[in-house]
Amino acid sequence: MGLVVMSEHELQRVEVLSRVLDGSMRICTAAAVLAISPRQVQRLLRRYRENGAGAVRHGLRGRPSNNQLSTGRHDLALLLVREHYADFGPALAAEKLAERHGLKVSRETLRKWMIEDGLWRDRKARRSFHPPRLRRERYGELIQIDGSDHRWFEDRAARCTLLVFIDDATSTLMQMRFVESESTFSYFEALDGYLRDHGRPVAFYSDKHTVFRVPNQAARTGHGMTQFGRALAELNIEILCANSSQAKGRVERVNRTLQDRLVKELRLAGISDMEAGNAFLAGFMADHNTRFARSPARPDNLHRPVNEPASRMADILCYRDERAVSAQLVVCYERKRLILNDSDLARAAAGKFVETFAFADGRIDLRWKGISLPYRIFDKDQQRVTHAAVTENKRLSAALAHVMELQRTPPKPLKVGKQATVYTPTGRRNDGWSSGAARAAKRKAAAIVGTATT
Repeated sequence: MGLVVMSEHELQRVEVLSRVLDGSMRICTAAAVLAISPRQVQRLLRRYRENGAGAVRHGLRGRPSNNQLSTGRHDLALLLVREHYADFGPALAAEKLAERHGLKVSRETLRKWMIEDGLWRDRKARRSFHPPRLRRERYGELIQIDGSDHRWFEDRAARCTLLVFIDDATSTLMQMRFVESESTFSYFEALDGYLRDHGRPVAFYSDKHTVFRVPNQAARTGHGMTQFGRALAELNIEILCANSSQAKGRVERVNRTLQDRLVKELRLAGISDMEAGNAFLAGFMADHNTRFARSPARPDNLHRPVNEPASRMADILCYRDERAVSAQLVVCYERKRLILNDSDLARAAAGKFVETFAFADGRIDLRWKGISLPYRIFDKDQQRVTHAAVTENKRLSAALAHVMELQRTPPKPLKVGKQATVYTPTGRRNDGWSSGAARAAKRKAAAIVGTATT
């Protein structure tokens, strides 16, 4: 006798019936165990004695179902799918077969037919695998940077962002800093610390956040690079943007690790604010690097020294732009009007562009040909962040915190702009007949018409 395929339910029946035959179990007990009637147990026992254990199997096993679709419907459905819906999924193809051809087939049945015929691959077969990117070979050649918004201090403080700089060749944590959000000034602050501790790397590797990359590369106005990109260009450091999160997976994975280990270390240390957290990070990085950093493939250190003086570094790591000076010696900057003090240098800058240097502490310096121009602020509108401001998700928490701080003071009444809604006649026509020449032409035309009538 060949191999007999049986289900678990049928195997249980064979075991119970065997015990009834050898006298270790009564028929009524077997009926209770198998949840069938005693008479059905007797029928099964009779078939078991006559034909053996294989007789317990269901009689329709191995036979085609009485409800199966005909072969003709199967062939017609696949023929229509090949001709008209080769790139359709099973659900949409089943809908179109019913709508346009009157052929009703369930989507799961059609899915099975399409898989068997090679017209469709299931989710598991459609998975794509990305080969890992090899590490860079030398220390300081590529530094991955990213910000992780998380409850780093759990319920002891508000959410904040941790900026992480990690070396691609060695997985060494190079710089970490707690900031309110990912902004240009926060990255300037972290970059300043990195340059003081390590020097200038060859390149930074980041995501497509607008701190690093101009979204509209085809824009006809603007500088073609962000403020952070401009600062790196002045320092002779390249910035590269990853096309996906997986491409900069080293910093993404270390962020997940830090969200577990660092959070608990901060809890054990009793740290509940960013200032104390930043002081704690130096020791944490040293311990982490001792245990998890690895040696590079080649021993070269590609970091270069920073030879810029402190004053020059302050001018690089700031928000720089150019603004026009009006004839009244007024410079408009970020919803403020800056009035230059009257001087020969300020008069020479009228009608031209001056350089603006905005620093993290709020100072704004206006320079013309490298010389600072004194000014006073005419008005300072701090009521709103910006009316209907476009705020990125990475900065939403910081923007809302700033708005709530401003809302603690009652708002000032605003003037409503005037709008002319009532027509006021001026006594003059607007169809060209008010001028003297027009009136004379009108009289001449009337005279000609009168002559022709007579």
